[in-house]
Amino acid sequence: MDFGPHLLLALIEGAVLAAVLALMASGLSLVFGVMRVVNVAHGEFFMLGAVGSWIVAHQLGGGAGVWFAALVAVPLAVGALAAAADMTILKRLDYDPERTIVATIGLLYIIQQVTLMTYGPEARPVAAPWDMRIALPFVERGEAGWQFYYPWGLSTTAWKLIVLVASAVVIVALRLFMTRTRAGLVMRATQLDGEMATAMGIPVERVYAAVFGLGAALAALAGVLIVPIQQAHYLMGGDALLLSFIVVIIGGLGSLAGTIVAAVLIGLSDGIISVFFSPTLAKILATLLVALVLVFRPQGLFGTRAR
Repeated sequence: MDFGPHLLLALIEGAVLAAVLALMASGLSLVFGVMRVVNVAHGEFFMLGAVGSWIVAHQLGGGAGVWFAALVAVPLAVGALAAAADMTILKRLDYDPERTIVATIGLLYIIQQVTLMTYGPEARPVAAPWDMRIALPFVERGEAGWQFYYPWGLSTTAWKLIVLVASAVVIVALRLFMTRTRAGLVMRATQLDGEMATAMGIPVERVYAAVFGLGAALAALAGVLIVPIQQAHYLMGGDALLLSFIVVIIGGLGSLAGTIVAAVLIGLSDGIISVFFSPTLAKILATLLVALVLVFRPQGLFGTRAR
C-alpha cells in the first residue's frame, strides 16, 4: 500500500481516539470548570463504562438492541454512582481543592479494587453489533485524470465510523445543553460565581452533584463506545486519564471548545505517529507539547488568564 492510503488509515485511527478523548476530556473539563475539582478518578468511570458494557453484553447477549440499552443504561448508572460519591465524600470536604484530589485518588483505588475483585484481572473483548468491514476509496491521478480506486487492505470497521458519529452527536448535544437550556444556564452561572448563585437561590450543592455525575457519564459513554475496539480491563483507566489531562491542559481548563480542538490535535497526531513511528513516541511528543503549553501559555489554547 502506498503512503497516501497508509496516511488515511492513520487519520481514521487518530479520529477514533480523538472522538473518545473529546468525550472523556469534556467531562473532566466540565467538572473542573464548574466545581474547580480535579477528578483523579475520572479514568475509572471510563473503565466502569467499558466493564459495564461487557456485563450487559455477557448477561443479555449481543445485538443492536442490547448495545443501545448499554449506551443509555451504563452511563446513567455510572453517573448516578458519581453523583452519590460527590454527595457523600466531596460535599463533606467542602470541595477543598487539595482534599478533593486526595479523596478522588482514594475513590480511584476503591473503584479499581472492587472491579478487580468482582470482574477479575482478565482483559475481555466485546463484539460490536455491526462488525462489517467497509472498503475505503482513494484518489489517484492516472492517464484518464483523477479517479477513485480501492487499494488492497484499505478498509475500516463500521463500528469505528459509528464511534465518530456518536461522539460528534453527543458533543453537539452537550454544547446545546450548556448554552440553550435552563439547566445549562444554571451550571454556567455556578461556574462564574458560586457564592452569587447561592444568593440567587440556586442549589449549588445539587448542581455540583449533577455536574460530577454528568462528567462521569460522559467518561462512561466513551468506555462503552471504545470497548469493541479496546478490550475491557480493570486497569484501562490510567492511560485514558493521562491523555484526558493532556487534552484539558492544552485546550484550557474549563473550556469546552478548547477541549474539542485539543482532542482532535492529540488524537490525530497520536494516530499518525503511532502508525508511522511508535505509540511511545506519540506519548512523549504529547507530553512535551503539554510542557510547552504550560511554559508559554499556562491558561491553555482557549483558556483565560487568571486575574
